[in-house]
Amino acid sequence: MSTVDAAVLERHGLKGDEYARIVAALGREPSLTELGIFSVMWSEHCSYKSSRVHLRTLPTQGPRVLQGPGENAGAVDIGDGLAAVFKIESHNHPSFIEPYQGAATGVGGIIRDIFTMGARPVALMNSLRFGPMDGEHGARTRRIVEGVVAGIAGYGNSIGIPTVGGEIVFDEPYAGNPLVNVFCLGLAGADALVMGRAEGVGNPVYYVGAKTGRDGIHGATMASAEFDDKSAEKRPAVQVGDPFMEKLLLEACLELMKGDALIGVQDMGAAGLTCATSEMGARSGSGIEIDVMHVPQRESGMSAYEIMLSESQERMLLVVKKGREPEVEEIFEKWDLHAAHIGFVTNDGLLRVKDHGKVVAEIPNTALVVEAPVYTRPMTRPAYLDDVQQLDVASLSQVQPQDTFFRLLASPTIASKRWVYRQYDHMVRTNSIVLAGMGAAVVRVKGTARALAMSVDGNGRYCYLDPFRGAMLAVAEAARNVACAGAQPIGATNCLNFGNPERPEIMWQFGEAVRGIGEACRALDVPITGGNVSLYNETDGNAIYPTPVLGVVGLIEDASCAITRAFRAAGDNVILLGETFDELGGSEYLKIVHGLVKGQPPRLDMVKERSLIELLGRAASAKLLRSAHDCSDGGIAVTLAECTFDAAGVGCEVDVPAAATRLDSTLFSESASRVVVSATPEQTDAVLQLAKEAGVAARVIGQTGGTRLKITVAGQSAIDCDVREAENRWSSVLEGFFQRQAS
Repeated sequence: MSTVDAAVLERHGLKGDEYARIVAALGREPSLTELGIFSVMWSEHCSYKSSRVHLRTLPTQGPRVLQGPGENAGAVDIGDGLAAVFKIESHNHPSFIEPYQGAATGVGGIIRDIFTMGARPVALMNSLRFGPMDGEHGARTRRIVEGVVAGIAGYGNSIGIPTVGGEIVFDEPYAGNPLVNVFCLGLAGADALVMGRAEGVGNPVYYVGAKTGRDGIHGATMASAEFDDKSAEKRPAVQVGDPFMEKLLLEACLELMKGDALIGVQDMGAAGLTCATSEMGARSGSGIEIDVMHVPQRESGMSAYEIMLSESQERMLLVVKKGREPEVEEIFEKWDLHAAHIGFVTNDGLLRVKDHGKVVAEIPNTALVVEAPVYTRPMTRPAYLDDVQQLDVASLSQVQPQDTFFRLLASPTIASKRWVYRQYDHMVRTNSIVLAGMGAAVVRVKGTARALAMSVDGNGRYCYLDPFRGAMLAVAEAARNVACAGAQPIGATNCLNFGNPERPEIMWQFGEAVRGIGEACRALDVPITGGNVSLYNETDGNAIYPTPVLGVVGLIEDASCAITRAFRAAGDNVILLGETFDELGGSEYLKIVHGLVKGQPPRLDMVKERSLIELLGRAASAKLLRSAHDCSDGGIAVTLAECTFDAAGVGCEVDVPAAATRLDSTLFSESASRVVVSATPEQTDAVLQLAKEAGVAARVIGQTGGTRLKITVAGQSAIDCDVREAENRWSSVLEGFFQRQAS
């Protein structure tokens, strides 16, 4: 091995032993272009070198799974010859550096992952984490939130794909590392999925879409490192998006896919042309030879290194049948897009890159993709857990329940996100059945009686206290939310956001979280079809909470059975499904009212969780339920309030059974596997009978009606307020904050 400059290796994010492996794989010293190619393909972002050993343990098979991990997106069978294609990805680091473009290009990237599979995207969701809106981080949070929301809206609205829901959390650990996780779902023919493969020696390789520029170079490497006080210098590594170009690209690709000229297609996302060429070749055991002189460029004097590593947006790589070139070029010309013939498929298994005929890189695809380093990193249980898992509930001061209730409604994490989703076009394409903010998103499957429900969920605070149980709770909540919409969960995708994996404590958190996801998914028979890992979410050594986010998709056989969270009319019975326990660990109440992040997350019995989810599906399909809402942040008091928050403003009067001697535990405990449903008096007995057969605790706790929210506990009044007053406190937090800042 040569004494390559240590600064060169550091700039490429490579270790000395990794460089030695590169030399061994090539049998010689790499050129600078080859070193750049290895650096992005062996980055954490592309190779999953720290996470792969754990991800292999996840359940990825099931009777509905058509495509699992390993392709651009996962796919499940939804009947009628159709497939739901979906995935979630992160754009965390770019969104910290340049919030608008970071978020916008995150949306663009996940959309391409979906239509690359031959699916038309029909819905977007997002899971966002920001720092606090007040205190020392307030100004930064405001800037990042405004930029991220505008970026998501600007891209999604322009391309005409509805953003139908999501979740937003505000907490200190995300002040220096916001999380922008974006989910997309599309529909395709179950027998018409397109794969990212390069097959057929001599078949032409086409570059289609936007021209290549210098934006995004080393974006994958940047996303595989911590931040420091010089993070602003990394702004050139953030891509710039063009949703109007992407709309043309989407339509052109889908038109081409209707015929049989296409062999395979790959999005030029992370690592750009390098990743697309090497992965397409590796999947099929083929080689690809290209000449970068044929790559459309928007900047003069670009080197092969820059062209191969650029992450300019709205670009795809196609392999088509030889002799069909005129047909391909005609389709893209029709959509006013570049379709450049840049190379061809070979049988030597090499990625061969030429620049004006001169070979500048020649690397085995397997070395880049299959033989990338895989590390079994040391794992150590963090010492902080011994302290934070201890919570002396008896030492907590008593609270006035109604004042506490109002404080929780005004917590930014619980409060209405209307200020955000009003900026999104969530009705375009007229598929949306459940509006944003009304529970799990639901979109109709046109041409059938079916609908699909989606939810993205995670709780970093729970995972900080216990990553294993916290991850299980994320799976359970996402699945429960789609069940509350009347759907059967059929598949999941995950976005795993963690700190520096080279720290044994962080790696332990990651391993435990993946173990929890696997156990919960197996218990619910919900396979993981793909996802994303985002590591090194740290700034100046301060890591985010371990934050696995789960996106779950559910199937509703009859779209007319879809339900929302809101009470629909007076005179219905309010039924509590599940049990409330004396547990305040990790709760929003404990953080907001007592300033503590301590204790154990809520207990979770997966047998009971599965029974509850199946019960909700049966009751909804029988049209026995008028509404359903999961109990989560803020406990049953907040859940009941949110059931009344709607244009109709139907109130309720309930008596909640005491969970323990403490009133705050009864009202604000976040015990899992609980749902508040409503049913007409005529249907109530049927609901209770189904619950009994399922082994789910169920009891009528009150009735809907009036304009007030009245909650008593064991007959003693706890909360009594006007619904509109409570809703105003809940709905005005974000709007008031950003309006004040703008004035």
